[in-house]
Amino acid sequence: MKSRLRDSFGLEEKRDYLVTGEPTTMPDAEKLASEDKFQFQAWALGLVGARTATSANRGADGGIDGRLYFHEGDNKPRQVILSVKGGHLKADDIRALGQVVSREGAEIGVLLTLSEPSQPMRADAASAGFHASPWGQHPRLQILTIRDLLDGKKIDMQQTAGVNITFKQAPKAAKASGPGQLSLLGDE
Repeated sequence: MKSRLRDSFGLEEKRDYLVTGEPTTMPDAEKLASEDKFQFQAWALGLVGARTATSANRGADGGIDGRLYFHEGDNKPRQVILSVKGGHLKADDIRALGQVVSREGAEIGVLLTLSEPSQPMRADAASAGFHASPWGQHPRLQILTIRDLLDGKKIDMQQTAGVNITFKQAPKAAKASGPGQLSLLGDE
């Protein structure tokens, strides 16, 4: 919902509306991760405007927790694959994400993590190269911590208005005018 308010209406959280009931601090995020890993995953994906990729049965996800879709000036949709880790990181988590990105033909893979990644993990991500877009070079594999996201850091991808097509936009309603318009309150 926050993504739609931002992308469709240009509204900003804290300026135009307030959100209650979701983590805003690291201790809150850690508590959510320990209590319900699936809600933590959905919340973390929401921080970057991604859609949850898993089905309702919460089974095997093939290494894909979320997706973002975008265009780069043509009609071909491009994608970002996201993996969310709320617990302990393993040394090969970033390599596994790289394999999923290759298998899916995605442009970028992002590991969202509650824990700080190791230096070898960061080196593995850096060695994956770059995705070239009309807006510049973007790391093909990226690691963002929840702390990074709470501090306002974003995925390194083009941020041009209108390129994120993850959520289908609803058509704008035509404004009714003149006689014949009914009142919602019944006071005609």
